[in-house]
Amino acid sequence: MIAFVSGPVAALAPDSAVVEVGGIGIAVQCTPNTLSGLRMGRPARLATSLVVREDSLTLYGFADDDERQVFELLQTASGVGPRLAQAMLAVHSPDTLRRAVATGDEKALIAVPGIGRKGAQKLLLELKDRLGEPVGAPAMGRPVTQSWRDQLHAALIGLGYATREAEEAVTAVAPQAEAAGGTPQVGQLLKAALQTLNRAR
Repeated sequence: MIAFVSGPVAALAPDSAVVEVGGIGIAVQCTPNTLSGLRMGRPARLATSLVVREDSLTLYGFADDDERQVFELLQTASGVGPRLAQAMLAVHSPDTLRRAVATGDEKALIAVPGIGRKGAQKLLLELKDRLGEPVGAPAMGRPVTQSWRDQLHAALIGLGYATREAEEAVTAVAPQAEAAGGTPQVGQLLKAALQTLNRAR
């Protein structure tokens, strides 16, 4: 198993990064939150989880070991594959997920694309004794959804756009974020922002 990758960031995309390790570019699937902390050409260390399929090898990257552990624990629930587990971590931090499961918060899980009410109820039952207790201090509200503007801005800067371009793109997708209600998906907003920037160039 590849436990982590460490090296300069060679490329960034809306849902992945390439980290140069010993002269080899390793492609890693990441959440927008993880990507927002990376910068082109700067050293990075990502905890990783290798998912092996008959026709593919996919490496998923995380900001820290705790996030990777939760990613792997989520997949022990029936019906949860790596993409859904990553989507859950794109919307909620590990501790937010732990609190949601500990308190039976269906709404928090339904906020994740691909999870309906019945799926949320099933996941709460299956994950109740697996994720453990929150390890950090209680978060005020949902940090991911509260700071979508900051996350999106940081992700665009990380992709090499100028500060002004990033600010204009964030403003351009604000109506889409507001239409999504209290839980805008940063990954979708990033794709929309990139389309806006491509049209402007």
